[in-house]
Amino acid sequence: QVQLVESGGGLVQPGGSLRLSCAASGRMLSINTMAWYRQSPGKERELVATITSGGRTNYAVSVKDRFAISRDNAKNTVFLQMNSLKPEDTAVYYCYAEIWSRATYSFVTYWGQGTQVTVSS
Repeated sequence: QVQLVESGGGLVQPGGSLRLSCAASGRMLSINTMAWYRQSPGKERELVATITSGGRTNYAVSVKDRFAISRDNAKNTVFLQMNSLKPEDTAVYYCYAEIWSRATYSFVTYWGQGTQVTVSS
């Protein structure tokens, strides 16, 4: 069973930085799009950034120029570098991955457990 394991969350002051990591367990995985979502109290989960297997990226307007998504295909890992953090970035961040299933011959969506990011002074 594939699992996405997240790390890197925590408490940071406004203007600070954090780097989130999410690694997919398993051997010889074929992973399509990976992404980061976030959900803050009282709000719906929103897409933060995506990255294709070829490295093409897309960002939410609210984080563009501040966040950067990247991936290491050899390690089945996706990263989210977050700079110039603002209080409104406070949320639980979830990673997402589409991983090929040999059983169904299709991509299956997986979600990380979520990691708390709190931006506060």
